[in-house]
This record gives sequence, C-alpha cells and structure tokens, in this order.
Amino acid sequence: MDTMAIAQTAVAPATPPTTPKGDDPAKIKDAAQQFEALLIGQILESASHGGGWLGSGEDSSSSCVNGFAQEQLANMMAKQGGFGLSDMIAQGLTRGK
Repeated sequence: MDTMAIAQTAVAPATPPTTPKGDDPAKIKDAAQQFEALLIGQILESASHGGGWLGSGEDSSSSCVNGFAQEQLANMMAKQGGFGLSDMIAQGLTRGK
C-alpha cells in the first residue's frame, strides 16, 4: 500500500456541521426587522439624494454622517413598527411551518 492510500484511509470523513433550523420566532422577527430597516434606509437614501437632510452633503465627512444618521433612523423606525412590513414578513415565515 502506498503512502497516499494510507493517508486517505487514516482521515475520518468530515461530518457537516449541524445548524439550527431557524424556527426561533425571535430570530425570525429580528431578521424581518433588519430587512424592513434596509428598505427604510433605501427610501431615506433616495429621498436625500438631492443634497442631504442634515446638511449640504458636499464633503465626505458630511456624506458619512448623513449615511450613519439614515441607517440609525431606519433601524429605530423598524424597531418601533416602521411600515408594518416586519410583522407581515414574520407572520408569513412562521405561517408556513
């Protein structure tokens, strides 16, 4: 038997890692809120495309601050209920189970 055959037989076959199914309602709700926050952030971005809502948006620091503020506002809006999309998404994902 050559060394290659010995090396292949000595290695145990890899078992795939076990992952949770993702049936946790809290995880589903969190993912739905994150998705709604992304959508709200896109709406805010397109609304402020003409110059920014916190300033002129002409330099990179102002652009960075505007982006951060939009992201935080979108996250807070989604956590407070947003447009109600996250509830509908979470219900739709849990209904099929």
